[in-house]
Amino acid sequence: MDRPLHIAMFVDQHPQSLGGMQTSVRLQRKYLERLGHQVSVVAPPARHGQPEGAAVIELPGFGVRGSEYSVSLPGRRAGRVLDEALAGSAPVDVVHVQADFWQAATGYRFAHRHRLPVVHTMHNRLDVGLRATVPFPDVVERAMGPAMRAMLPGPTPPARDAWGYLRVMTERAAVVTAPSSHFARLLEERGVFDSVRVVPNGFDDDLAAELLAVPRPQRSGRPRLVWIGRFSPEKRLLPFLDAVRRSGIDAEVHVFGDGAERARAEAAVRGLTTPDVVFRGTVPYAAMLGELRAADALVQTSLGFETQGMTVFEAAALGTPTILSDARIAEDLPPGSFVQVPSGQHADDVEPLATALRSSVAALKDGRLGRVEGIDPEAVLQSRQTRLMLDAYVSVLIRR
Repeated sequence: MDRPLHIAMFVDQHPQSLGGMQTSVRLQRKYLERLGHQVSVVAPPARHGQPEGAAVIELPGFGVRGSEYSVSLPGRRAGRVLDEALAGSAPVDVVHVQADFWQAATGYRFAHRHRLPVVHTMHNRLDVGLRATVPFPDVVERAMGPAMRAMLPGPTPPARDAWGYLRVMTERAAVVTAPSSHFARLLEERGVFDSVRVVPNGFDDDLAAELLAVPRPQRSGRPRLVWIGRFSPEKRLLPFLDAVRRSGIDAEVHVFGDGAERARAEAAVRGLTTPDVVFRGTVPYAAMLGELRAADALVQTSLGFETQGMTVFEAAALGTPTILSDARIAEDLPPGSFVQVPSGQHADDVEPLATALRSSVAALKDGRLGRVEGIDPEAVLQSRQTRLMLDAYVSVLIRR
């Protein structure tokens, strides 16, 4: 296409809230706008305490108690507010749904109302996430399909589980993308969409150049490990801390993030002197990348949940190896950028992780595990992923 496009992106959470999807959307917008395109991000209202950032179209909604997140229900009022907000802009060319719930329905309703094509990016393993975070997940899964069918326009196939629920939405999509090969293949195998394009989440080009230009701090003594993520069951922070306690490693362990399991996490390592575990809280994206650059290794402990695991790729681009639990994530990683944790007899086994921590710390100390070399950062930069997504946008416009 030889003209600028106007893309309307629909997200379930405000882009200034915490999360990998939110970071991805902010970067997509930045690099699309850098190429001269217009991006309108449609989201629930921001909650108190969220930093100011790029303007978004905030739809009427309400906050979720005890969290920084909000909900915006689809319906006539939301549609009216959205149409009014976009009335003074150039016509929207493509609807890009990057949501699983309320904003997904709002995006599809908007596309139907204005006869626009939809590109849908799947960010989440709904089945795993629901089982980790809600009571009676089977009941919730069965209820989700009828709920979405009620919110979407036109005839909709029945859905009895999380995969059928996703299929309900993608019946209306022209293109479906996923951030990794393993998740794209899983979506195809589960019948969510026939052919899913792989468009990874990207690493900010500007920050990558800035960080790689600065020599990594030289540090002697104990290796420094970092863990980054939400403090929730699917991220497996508590099993990680159990493994740290059992391992007895002589290392610094820096934990970044926050969430519902914070009190239990702090209690799990209270009184430990070796290793030294420090809870650092949430930090800005650029600061987190600086921590990755300075660390001796990242530890990634979730199993079966990550649809890409972006921090692992950021770490590799910055020269930092990862101690990795989920072998599926390794499929798209460069060789030599990770240490694979052996599989245990059960998913909740922590002894294999404790063993991997002990062997990795020993390897860091004697130099057998060092900086990741020979990795081309260009492969993970956002500018490359933006070009891939633009190909998807153009493909749906050509078909019209």
